[in-house]
Amino acid sequence: MNPWIMSLVLLLGFGIFAWSASRRWRLMTVGGGPNRFDQVGKRIAGTLRYAFAQEKMRRYPLAGAAHMLIFSGFCVLLLRSIILWGRGFDSQFHLWFLGVGQPLGNVYSLLKDVFAVLVILGTCVFVYYRVIKKLRRMTLSTEALVILGIILTMMVSDILYDAANLIWMPGQTSQIGPYTGIQFHIWEPAGSLGAMAIESMGVSRSTLNCLRHAGFWTHAVLVLVFLNILPYSKHFHIITAIPNVYLRNLDPPGRLAPIEDLEGKVEREETLGVARIDQLGWKAALDLYTCTECGRCTDFCPAANTGKMLSPKQFTVDLRNNLYERQTEFITKEKSEHEPIDLVGPVINPDVLWACTTCRACEQECPVMISYVDKFVDLRRYLVQEKGEFPQDLATAFRGLENSGNPWGLPAQQRTEWMEGLEVPRFEDKPDAEWLLWVGCGPAFDEKARKTARAVAQLLTHAGVSFAVLGGEETCTGDPARRAGNEFLFQILAQSNVEVLAAYNVKKIIAICPHCFNTFKNEYPDFDGHYEVVHHTDLLAKLIREGRLKPTQAIDSNVVYHDSCYLGRYNEIYDAPREVLRSIPGLNVLEAKDTRDRGMCCGAGGAQFFKEEEEGDERVNIARTRQLTETGADKIASACPFCMRMLTDGLAAQDNEKVAQQDIAELLLESVGPAKTTENKA
Repeated sequence: MNPWIMSLVLLLGFGIFAWSASRRWRLMTVGGGPNRFDQVGKRIAGTLRYAFAQEKMRRYPLAGAAHMLIFSGFCVLLLRSIILWGRGFDSQFHLWFLGVGQPLGNVYSLLKDVFAVLVILGTCVFVYYRVIKKLRRMTLSTEALVILGIILTMMVSDILYDAANLIWMPGQTSQIGPYTGIQFHIWEPAGSLGAMAIESMGVSRSTLNCLRHAGFWTHAVLVLVFLNILPYSKHFHIITAIPNVYLRNLDPPGRLAPIEDLEGKVEREETLGVARIDQLGWKAALDLYTCTECGRCTDFCPAANTGKMLSPKQFTVDLRNNLYERQTEFITKEKSEHEPIDLVGPVINPDVLWACTTCRACEQECPVMISYVDKFVDLRRYLVQEKGEFPQDLATAFRGLENSGNPWGLPAQQRTEWMEGLEVPRFEDKPDAEWLLWVGCGPAFDEKARKTARAVAQLLTHAGVSFAVLGGEETCTGDPARRAGNEFLFQILAQSNVEVLAAYNVKKIIAICPHCFNTFKNEYPDFDGHYEVVHHTDLLAKLIREGRLKPTQAIDSNVVYHDSCYLGRYNEIYDAPREVLRSIPGLNVLEAKDTRDRGMCCGAGGAQFFKEEEEGDERVNIARTRQLTETGADKIASACPFCMRMLTDGLAAQDNEKVAQQDIAELLLESVGPAKTTENKA
């Protein structure tokens, strides 16, 4: 006990940390940002689920278990640090704080010892991953090993202090026994074993006293040293992870926040999108602070896994490094005085930015709820709308969307060619139809995807569903424009579609394309477009359950289902497509290694379908197709016209003519059989 030294240690430790934390706070709040203090109940529930229960950590079983042990141990041992600091002023602090020998004190002593050992075990797992196995996804830095060393030292010193103290003053701390013949005590297992080991060595009284002081001061000081390292290391997430989870975006994953008042921003010469690091906003900065560099995001990134320059982890690290490098400038100067350094080019290579398929695999894996897609799109928005810099292939898609309402620039009258031979009513002729069948650009213009549209229409007719289409009045929802950064064009298309749907008083929409489905469901409400939206696989599954569709003809095949990103990770529709497939007699449904919310992207999202893929080791669609064919399936089922085209091309690239690629609806129609009449019922 030395109150003067302990006072100095605490004053320096917390004082320096307060200075560092205040600078990080000022840096974080340089930019504006959204209000994330609403829906308190939902935020607390999510924090308990993702931060404290660490649900996403379980996706990597061993590493996740190790992290949960360390996290839980730190929560328990935080009280131990407070007790040790208190003992620096009063050696009896622990007696009145918990009461040794009392139930609460005994329980805490047991928990403390158990979790100290568990933290050591968890730390050893990470040492193994960094020194022996050397996982590719992790940042293998000296800093991480130093931090792990500090954690191990704190735990060992804590056990050492208890062990030496049990021998030094057995009568005051427990009922273990006299100076010689230390016995194991259930309430202090680690300390008891340590005491037995020390006593067996026959150490002198002075050496024992040195061990007591070494254990005490090592733990008491190292906690504060560790605290002061955090703001300058990737381990800052120890402080920021829980707030970051609490302040996560509660909007649907499929919604990108619109740029408000586009024309007004142009007139006021405000930036459309994000150009510089100080424009990201406080929540984005908190994301950067919170990155643990665990690499889970990159582990499942389709671009990274096919040799592209993009790594979501490195993208975040590069942004964070740039933010930290400019800290003094940002917190000492007015925003108008900040040097206007663009992120894309000096900090982020354009190939990194344009390789993203917006599949959300990175966000799905991130255990601390960092968002990535919004940052990629915001940077694209600036390049497209302010600088006119984007892959040349996208210029064709933009012109087609602007002039013809579809990314290929094809005439509107071709939108109805898929209906030839079918009596599909249009809303202008059947204004009382319950559902609008929104066909989408892919099923309207792509020759293979047209089979999907025909199958869906025939199945709806067979089930007696009241529906109609817009025909030539239908235009693109704008999804490829928005994901490519052309927010202005997206908003024009969205407002135009909302006006057309309002004119027909449309309330319910069946979407064939998951991208259309997501846009109607999650993004059109921002433009006063409020509809009941269902994807065709969900509706078909419902019609089967109701007995309105009865698959009777057997299809003796092995089929593997490919999860569309915008249907699965964006809108959590995983079961309905599989339910439809399993209802078909003879069809054996297989699963790829990467499936459901870990299913690999086909490579079409984020407007990638309309541009050439960035240079890499392999095309994304070929890699995904190989994963699917490795199951031994002779059919690949999909539920997205763009996935269908990418997988079909993937099969062709592999000269694989044995495997067929069909939409769920095509397979179901084959089993149900065509409707007796093509006339749609009222």
